[in-house]
Amino acid sequence: MATAGHMRSGKGRNRRGGQELITRLEIARLRASEENEWHVVRLIQDALDYSEGRTLKPEFEERFRLFQDGKRNEHNINYLRRTFWVASRYVADRGREILDKRPEISAHELIEELVSDTDDGQFAEAPDDRPGRYRVVRGRAEMALWLERVFRNRIDIEDPTEAARSVVTSPDAAAVLADDSQSEMLLRAAELKRQAAGLDEARRVIEDPVASEGDLHRVLKNNTWVFGGRFLGSFAERRLTVGNELDLPLIRADGALHVVEFKRSMQAGALVKRYRNAWVPTAEVHDAVGQAINYLVALDEERHEIRSKFGIETRRASATVLIGHPGSQPDVPEEEIYDALRTMNSHTSRVEVLTYKDLIDSAERTLKGTVCPGTSER
Repeated sequence: MATAGHMRSGKGRNRRGGQELITRLEIARLRASEENEWHVVRLIQDALDYSEGRTLKPEFEERFRLFQDGKRNEHNINYLRRTFWVASRYVADRGREILDKRPEISAHELIEELVSDTDDGQFAEAPDDRPGRYRVVRGRAEMALWLERVFRNRIDIEDPTEAARSVVTSPDAAAVLADDSQSEMLLRAAELKRQAAGLDEARRVIEDPVASEGDLHRVLKNNTWVFGGRFLGSFAERRLTVGNELDLPLIRADGALHVVEFKRSMQAGALVKRYRNAWVPTAEVHDAVGQAINYLVALDEERHEIRSKFGIETRRASATVLIGHPGSQPDVPEEEIYDALRTMNSHTSRVEVLTYKDLIDSAERTLKGTVCPGTSER
C-alpha cells in the first residue's frame, strides 16, 4: 500500500517513481520474504527489475498481459527479430574485420576479442552532435570492471555496477580518473557523499516510530561503516551455527567475527527502570544481551566446523546489541540511560549494548571529522 500510495502521489496522471519507489519495493519484497510469500517476492522482483531498467517495457508488458486478449504483440516480435538480425550481422562483420587484420589469430582468441567488443557495447553512447547514430568506445568495459571492484571493495557504494557505468560514460569523469591524484579525490568524495546520504537515511528509519527490525537491518546492512573502522565489512553467510541466524555478522580487523543483534528502535519502549534509587536496564535489554551471549556460546562450540567451512575465527567473537532510542523514554535524561548501559557494558566483556541514537551520533561525528578535520562543523 505504501508503494502504491507513492506511485499515485505524482502530479496529474503521472505515476511517481525515483529512488523512493525502489526503496519501498525493496521493503515490500522483504516483508513478503519474511512471510514466506515467495510468489509475491517474485512478482515484486519483476517490478524492481523494470523500475531499475533491467527489464525493457515490451518484455514487461508481454509477461504481465493482464488487460490483453488475442495474439501477442506482433510489433514486439518484429522488434526482437530485427534486434537479433542486427546483432548477428555485427558479430559476423566484426569477426571478418579481426581476421583480415590478424589472420594468425586462433579460434579462442577470436571469441575472446568478440566477447570484449560485446562487453563494450553495454556502454554505448548517443552523441548529441550525431542524431540517429551511436558510438561504442573500446576498453570501457575493462575500465568499468576495475571501477566496480574499487567501489565494491574500498568505497562500498550501494550499486557499484551502476556507479561504474556512470563514470565510464561521462567524458569529464573519465578524464579526472586519468589523473591519479584527482582520481583519489574523486573516489574519496564519492565515498563521503554516499556515507552522508546513508547516514541521513539511517537516522530517518531509526527515528520512524513504526520502523521494524527488518527496516533497521536493511538500512544498516547497506551502511556498515557506521559501526567503525575496526571492521573490514560484513560476512555474507548468516547461518553459521545450527538453529541460529545472525542479524549482521561483521569481520573485525583481526579476522574474528563480530555479531550485531538488531532490536527495535522507537518501539523498544523503556530501556531503563528505577530500582533502589538508581537506573538499571530493563528486562528487555537483559533478554537481548542473553540472546547475544547464546549466539557467542554456539559460535564457540562450533568454532572448528565454522573455521573449516567458512575460514573465519569465532572463538574470539564479540557482539553488539542495538536496542531502543532515548526518544522513546523522554521522561528519563539521556545521560542517565547511557550511564546505566555503560555500567552494564563494563560487566560484559564480549557484549556491548548501544542505542541506535548513540550509534548514529558517533557515526555522524566521525563523518564530520573526516570532512573537516579539527572542526565540529561539516
